[in-house]
Amino acid sequence: MQRTVFFISDSTGITAETIGNSILAQFDGVQFDKHRLPFIDDAQKAEAAALRIKTRYAQTGEKPIVVNTMADRSLCEIVASSGALMLDVFAPFIGPLEDELGAKRSGAVNRSHGLVDFEKYEARINATNYALSHDDGIDVDYGQADLILIGVSRSGKTPTCLYMALHYGVSAANYPLTDDDLDKLELPARLRPYKDRLFGLTIEPQRLAQIREQRRANSRYATIQQCRWELEQAEKLMRREGIPSLNTTHVSIEEIASKIFDRFGIERTLF
Repeated sequence: MQRTVFFISDSTGITAETIGNSILAQFDGVQFDKHRLPFIDDAQKAEAAALRIKTRYAQTGEKPIVVNTMADRSLCEIVASSGALMLDVFAPFIGPLEDELGAKRSGAVNRSHGLVDFEKYEARINATNYALSHDDGIDVDYGQADLILIGVSRSGKTPTCLYMALHYGVSAANYPLTDDDLDKLELPARLRPYKDRLFGLTIEPQRLAQIREQRRANSRYATIQQCRWELEQAEKLMRREGIPSLNTTHVSIEEIASKIFDRFGIERTLF
């Protein structure tokens, strides 16, 4: 079975897509043809979206599904005229909140991803710059780090640091354990003063070999033997030093970040 899904928003569409994908993931037997329609913020754009959805309906004979985060009810009604199944993300919450707060929603568009708090936005940019300059041991000024990820090359350190910085303003550095570090089974001297900020990432050898093969095909670096040795040594080092760690093989970046925040007691809100 295959169904068409449209994620529609008056802003970036990130919220609609994130929530929509979480819901759709519960239906294993269905394949979804997904389309994101962002910035539907006036009647003309809503009518164009409705026409596209209606055309898809005629082509497939199956009612499209719309995951909607548009705030303006009149725009929602235009899109609903397409005959699609409308899943309004805001609907279950707006009414109870209006009753509780004694106020009506504004219906203003582009609110959720606007630059509402410049201080928080600047913190995220600064944290992102920090993550980039402290990637793979490029810089060693770890004194400003909220946390430092360690692990073998290609275990997920860089994307995790950048995600935490860009979305939460967390200053995260990362250090790749080298063959020399792994031979000695010793924590590098530059990291010892910050041991309480360290968190280790590991991964299954087969998956690591696949990732490395894409980066450096037919190299010793990508062999399963090298990957297995590095990971075994890294895990021994982390256990010896009492460094908490997480296997990232089947874990999303979002979940990795949440587990790290929980471990360090970091409480930050998204955006």
